[in-house]
Amino acid sequence: MPSSPPRPIERLLIANRGEIAIRIARAARESGIVPLGIYSDADERAAHVDAMDDALRIGPGPASESYLDIGRVVHAARELRADALHPGYGFLSERAAFARAVIEAGVVFVGPTPEAIAAMGDKSEAKRRAREAGVPVVPGYDGDDQTTARLRAEAETIGTPVLIKATAGGGGRGMRVVDDLATFEDALAAARREAQGAFGDDRVLLEKYLTRPRHIEFQILGDNDGTTLHFGERECSIQRRHQKLIEEAPSVALDGALRERMGAAAVRAAQAVGYTNAGTVEFLLDATGAFYFLEMNARLQVEHPVTESVYGIDLVRRQLAIAGGAALDLRQEQIVPGGWAIEARINAEDPQHDYLPATGTITRWNVPPAPDVRIDAGVRDGSAVSIYYDSLLAKVIASGPDRHAAIEALTRTLAATHIGGVATNVPLLLEIVRNPDFRRGDTATTFLGEHPALATPQRAAAGDGPLFVAAAAVLADPRSWRVAGVGIPLRLQGEGRDVAWTASRTAAAASRDGATQPGVLWRLDGEPAAVIAGEVVGERVAVRAGHERHAGRARVDAAGVEVTYARRDYRFTFAPPPKLGGGSAQATAGADAVVSPMPGKIIKVAVGPGDAVGARDLLVVLEAMKMEHRIEASRDGIVRAVNVEPGAVVRGGATLIELESPVDSKQKE
Repeated sequence: MPSSPPRPIERLLIANRGEIAIRIARAARESGIVPLGIYSDADERAAHVDAMDDALRIGPGPASESYLDIGRVVHAARELRADALHPGYGFLSERAAFARAVIEAGVVFVGPTPEAIAAMGDKSEAKRRAREAGVPVVPGYDGDDQTTARLRAEAETIGTPVLIKATAGGGGRGMRVVDDLATFEDALAAARREAQGAFGDDRVLLEKYLTRPRHIEFQILGDNDGTTLHFGERECSIQRRHQKLIEEAPSVALDGALRERMGAAAVRAAQAVGYTNAGTVEFLLDATGAFYFLEMNARLQVEHPVTESVYGIDLVRRQLAIAGGAALDLRQEQIVPGGWAIEARINAEDPQHDYLPATGTITRWNVPPAPDVRIDAGVRDGSAVSIYYDSLLAKVIASGPDRHAAIEALTRTLAATHIGGVATNVPLLLEIVRNPDFRRGDTATTFLGEHPALATPQRAAAGDGPLFVAAAAVLADPRSWRVAGVGIPLRLQGEGRDVAWTASRTAAAASRDGATQPGVLWRLDGEPAAVIAGEVVGERVAVRAGHERHAGRARVDAAGVEVTYARRDYRFTFAPPPKLGGGSAQATAGADAVVSPMPGKIIKVAVGPGDAVGARDLLVVLEAMKMEHRIEASRDGIVRAVNVEPGAVVRGGATLIELESPVDSKQKE
């Protein structure tokens, strides 16, 4: 088949937001193409809007009313006179109906054909195609019968642990691992809800959950002449909640022979659906060298920069060229890796509190550049992080002649990174790249589960110094005082425990010896700790606590305090105040109130007034940043009141459920 006649793209609509929209805009400009954008009300002042030559509002903040609305996006393409559209990743990028609507509007879709998207975007169909192409697949069930009874029966046949996975999507959404079949129905219901919300399709498939596999994927490019090439592997084994955190190329687990076999299998899988443009074939690799097809992502991947670094290719510019009719001018044997690259994803989330997504306004954005480090960011100082979208803020990609050099470059940048206003996972990323097992290349998808302490680092080594610095900063910041001249109880929550103090505008408190001086009496786990007196100049804080001096930097915002102490970062968030009159820091005025940890939408209420609950029983399911979050009881009790219902949108800190102790309940009878 002869090459398609060239159709140079002149105006490109980028139907996405955040860092990927900015990255595509850069490639468009380098290709002589005008970048055009879209934005929701929540993104009116977002960084990606300023990266475009022109941008159009397409609706309210919720993605379903803006970035996921096919009609509005296609209308924007017409309104902005775009002759091509790049979907980025996420949102509508793997919707065949969207690609078809774009093409029918006379706009070039930068990606595979609608037919290929339908085949590979549907995980069940993709597995069938892969099997037919001779590619090994994970044992499981991908049939059309989606009844709960059939899925339960198939799960029993497969055996635990079993993975429930959304048929229509990826990115960790709509996925649940079931270790005990007694919880299968609840996990299935949650996966279906999440899949419906993220992809508009609640179908699922089941797979045998492999123990300690590596996650290996191959980058594919295909042109319109039928040439399909792979650009090597990426290892993406370090994940939380089935979402990748660290990716690298190449992988320490592959030698030349295994790379050739897996690459050939990836090409066969892509050719089975006549794939064109950029895509990724994902595999699970076990310790014996056996590999299994997992899925094919019919789009550009978040982690594509590591492939670009190692293979010296701009994948987005190649995408644009192929969409414009160009043929691939390479042969497979010419594609050889050089050096090493590792990517770390900076997310707005708190690993110390079960990766709870964080929202707010970024008050400080400092991710320092370096010659061997690339930073793809979608935010800046003043950017708002809302509940509506994914928690990804930026990607840090470090490269070097070998893996050790890339790790060192990444470590230096993460150690020098300071982000204020919202909690991030930077401390966790830093602990990962410093971990001896990671440095040896001993990584599997179970890595974080095998190293739980990485999510709560440095507590013992730092002692109470970061807490004292945080306290002094709060006392010195006028925003911390709600009522002038009145003693105000506050609580900082961070580093795995609550820390309470009571202070007045003059910050006077009793010391151990009974003297009174400026400072604050700390109570750690109910016991007086020390009087602190601090000097605060800008972000610099010097604190004397008892006979010890502590120095650091602190940034106070509406949600809490960011502290840099001994060259490490800590995040402390404001929590409900302690009861007046002293007592344990754990005894709060809202001890019986179950509050929302962040803004979000109520998906499920699992209890009613009068119900008896035990510790860790499910109370409410909250949806935020495209993910569901279980809110559980922290102790035994009786439900006194339920203040929300499914569908309600709540603010962070809102009281959802009120509990009382069984004793209190009986006394009322």
